[in-house]
Amino acid sequence: MTSIAPASAVVLPATTDAELEQLLTAARTAAAPLAALRPGERAALLDAVADAMDAAADRLVPEAQRETNLPEARLCGELKRTTFQLRLFGQLLRDGGYLDVRIDHADPEWPMGAPRPDLRRMRVPLGPVVVFAASNFPFAFSVAGGDTASALAAGNPVLLKAHSGHPGLSRLTAEVVGSALRKAGAPDGTFALIAGTAAGAAALRDPRIKAGAFTGSIPGGRALFDIASSRSEPIPFYGELGSNNPAFVTEAAAKERGTEIAQGFVSSFTMGAGQFCTKPGTLFVPSGSGLVEALRDAVLPPAAPLLNDRIQSGYTDVLQDLQSNPRLTTLAQGAGPLDNPPAPTLLLTTAADMLADPHALQTECFGPTAVVVTYDDESQLAGLAETFEGQLTATIHGTDSCQVAALVEVLARKAGRVVWNQWPTGVSVTYAQQHGGPYPATTAIGSTSVGTAAIERFLRPVAYQGFPQHLLPEALREDNPGGVPRLVDGQREQ
Repeated sequence: MTSIAPASAVVLPATTDAELEQLLTAARTAAAPLAALRPGERAALLDAVADAMDAAADRLVPEAQRETNLPEARLCGELKRTTFQLRLFGQLLRDGGYLDVRIDHADPEWPMGAPRPDLRRMRVPLGPVVVFAASNFPFAFSVAGGDTASALAAGNPVLLKAHSGHPGLSRLTAEVVGSALRKAGAPDGTFALIAGTAAGAAALRDPRIKAGAFTGSIPGGRALFDIASSRSEPIPFYGELGSNNPAFVTEAAAKERGTEIAQGFVSSFTMGAGQFCTKPGTLFVPSGSGLVEALRDAVLPPAAPLLNDRIQSGYTDVLQDLQSNPRLTTLAQGAGPLDNPPAPTLLLTTAADMLADPHALQTECFGPTAVVVTYDDESQLAGLAETFEGQLTATIHGTDSCQVAALVEVLARKAGRVVWNQWPTGVSVTYAQQHGGPYPATTAIGSTSVGTAAIERFLRPVAYQGFPQHLLPEALREDNPGGVPRLVDGQREQ
C-alpha cells in the first residue's frame, strides 16, 4: 500500500430521533430470528463478516491511516486481529460449550429431602445491544471489534455508536459489515450504525436495548453506566474505563537483568504512543539498583502523533498537572513533550510520596508518559499495591526465589490480569484471556471484553422445568441433534 495524503474531514450526520426509532424497531424485530439460528448458522455470519473485511483491507486500512495517525503496519495487524476474533467466535459457536447446557433428570429419591424435578438449563441471548466504539483501536475495539463480535455471536442484534475519532472508517466498516450480513442471510436489523452523543444515550435508555458495551474514558463510561443503571428496567453495562497498570521490579530482578527491564519498560509505555489501555503507567524500582540511572539514560523513541486533537489536548493537560506536582520530578524527556506530536516523558517520585498522595500520582495519562517510583525495601510493595484502584493489569518482574506472595495476592485482588516477567501491552485474543477488572478498570468486575469468554456478557441462563421434548430447545433435548457438550446429572457427556 502506498502512503496516504492527509484526510479531508468526514462528518457522520447525527442519527435523528426518527432514524433511531426505525433502527431500534428493526433490531427488536431481528432479535427473535437471530436468536433462533443454530450456533453454526451464526458462526457462518461471523465468518462472512471476517471474509468481507479481509477483502476490503485495501479500502479500510488507508481510510484508518487518514483518520487516526496510526501507521499502516499497525493497522494491518489490527485488522488481522479483528477478523481472527470474528472467526474464533465462530469456532466457539460450532463447539457449543458456550451454552453451558446442564440437564438434571427427575429423581424421586433426590437426597435433599424432596424429589428433584426434570430441569434443563442453558444460556440464551439477551436481546438488542448498543455498543460504543473506542478511538484507540479503530478496528479491534470499534465497529466490528470484540464487543460487536461477541454480541452478535451470542445472538443479539447490535446498534453500533460510531466514534467521532474515525467517522469515515466507521461508515466504511459498517457498510462492509452490513453488506456481508445481508448476503449471508442475517435477519434485517441485525446490525446498524448510529452517530452522535445524543443518539447513543437515547439508544441506551430505550427499553428495547438489553445491554450496553463501552471502551473509553472514566467520565464518559460512568455517565453511560449511570444511564443504564437508572432505567426503570436497569440493564447490564460493560464499560472498560481506565487503568494505570502498575509494574513492580524486585531487587533480584533488577540485579539480574536491570538493563533489559529498563528497555522493555520504555518500549511498553511508549508503544502506540502510549495510547494502549494496558500501558504500564507506574513502575516501582528498588533504590540504588541502577534502574533509575538506566531509565534516565535510555533512548526514548521519537515523538509520534496521537490519535486526534482531543486526545492530544487531554494528554497535555494531564501531563502539565503531573509536572506541576511537587512530589514529581522529570527523570527523562524528549524534546517538545507538550508539542503536537509530543515526545515521551518519564517522571520520578519515591514510595513515601506515592503513599502520601496516591490519587494524584496515579492519574492515568493517556499518552507517552509514565511515573517511576523508587522504594527502599520489598516489604513496602504490598502496601504500595494496596493504594491502587481497580486495574486491567498488574505486572511483577522477579525471580523464582523472590518472596512476593503477599504482593501477588494484593495484585490478584486489584487487577484482572497479573503478569510475570512480561509486559502487559500485548492482549492476546484467546480462550483464557481476561481483559477487565475491578472498578474503575471496568464497570462489571466479572466480565472480559477480550477473548472468547466475552460472549458471556450477552447471554443469560434460562431453566426449563418439566417440559415435553418437542417444546425444548434442541440443545436440551435428549437426542441433542447438534452434539452440544452437556452436563447431565452432574456428569459430562462423553
